[in-house]
Amino acid sequence: MSDYLKQRDGAPAGFFEAEAAGLRWLAEPAVVPVVELLDHDGEHLRLARLVDGRPTAESARAFGAGLARLHDAGAPAFGWAPSGTAWFGPLTDPFTVPANSHDDFATYWAEDRLRPLLERAAGHLGAEGVAEVEAAIGVIRAGAYSGISGRGTETPSRVHGDLWAGNIMWPDTVGTLIDPAAHGGHRLEDLALLSLFGAPHLIEILDGYAEQHPMPADWRDDLPAHLFFALLAHVVLFGGGYVAESIRTARQIVTRARQLR
Repeated sequence: MSDYLKQRDGAPAGFFEAEAAGLRWLAEPAVVPVVELLDHDGEHLRLARLVDGRPTAESARAFGAGLARLHDAGAPAFGWAPSGTAWFGPLTDPFTVPANSHDDFATYWAEDRLRPLLERAAGHLGAEGVAEVEAAIGVIRAGAYSGISGRGTETPSRVHGDLWAGNIMWPDTVGTLIDPAAHGGHRLEDLALLSLFGAPHLIEILDGYAEQHPMPADWRDDLPAHLFFALLAHVVLFGGGYVAESIRTARQIVTRARQLR
């Protein structure tokens, strides 16, 4: 079996250890394929090499069902990370995020994920944009999105944490997770990121998910609140190109919160 070396000289202390711990934690329930970790140190991960392919409708549906089972495997708390540290962003410029444990989604998402990014993105957003984002964080902090479509309260899910389409590979058409930012979170975090840039056979993935874990009919209307972290991170990492979308998403979050009252 050949391998793949993911490396960066001078990587931040704890970065590769966190990814290695995340891979092991996601693989632990054995419900969705995860790239095999062969070894690691402070400057590299050695992984089993995957030859990417394309999903079929059937394999995409199976991946969605496996993702639902992974989420249902649960986590100790919102914000908890398996190595005790958490990171987000590209290999060339990752940044730390808090790995504090919270009993409730609202505190974790608003205070540990969104508000620190708002402080870093404020210079790009401008005064009006900052106000819009503050309003969105406020309704999240008040608990509008702690359930799904205003129903109940979610318990912590075992989430990949950076599940855009590029972090799924399809060897022999089988959806396999790579490059996690794994933590205890809300299941819609992963589903939102899948929709952000469009995954192949996304409808089938989501159908497979809902067959395994039934969802309210209007659950997709909640997605802006769970995309918000990734959008603000893109503002911080890449600048003004994501500002308009972030502000538009902030408004959607506030509008949806009013509907959920």
